Amino acid sequence: MECVFGLVGNGFAVIAADTSAVHSILVHKSNEDKVMILDSHKLFGASGEPGDRVQFTEYIQKNVALYQFRNGIPLTTAATANFTRGELATALRKNPYSVNILLAGYDKDIGPSLYFIDYIATLHKVDKGAFGYGAYFSLSMMDRHYHSGMSLEEAIDLVDKCIVEIRSRLVVAPPNFVIKIVDKDGAREYAWRETIKEAGVVAAA
Repeated sequence: MECVFGLVGNGFAVIAADTSAVHSILVHKSNEDKVMILDSHKLFGASGEPGDRVQFTEYIQKNVALYQFRNGIPLTTAATANFTRGELATALRKNPYSVNILLAGYDKDIGPSLYFIDYIATLHKVDKGAFGYGAYFSLSMMDRHYHSGMSLEEAIDLVDKCIVEIRSRLVVAPPNFVIKIVDKDGAREYAWRETIKEAGVVAAA
């Protein structure tokens, strides 16, 4: 029951995602970080099959780093979104990835932006977006409360409202979420919202 959602505010973008690694009826871990820091000013929130998610996001991360190494300048957020969309479109005709992506970034001359990229290589620039079963609730909350030019405090309050709604309404709701932001100071982790902490391994007596 994955949940990834994000929005653009006044001078920043934020992405939140659940941190559950599940298969069938089993929860393997509750601290899986699904929001990758792509480079200094980009975030990659991904949902989908775990193998595809990890392999594809790392592939994009390394190619973005390679471009900057070869050319001496980083890709813009729009260029990264189009490159990601192109790789998904190419794979779609060969061995498709089951991965959906929210790409958030900050560019010096443009400001913050958020791109919605799904597994069939649909690309849209959006102000707010979501993937997974949690999208049913987070999108409705954002439709009601989101407005352009939100402050960071307003945006985090809205993210918390979405998390509360998902936890209370989704039948198999993930317990923990991670929130990351990107602005002129870079991409970074902002906070975790946890109801379950990983239990330590108890040594045999």
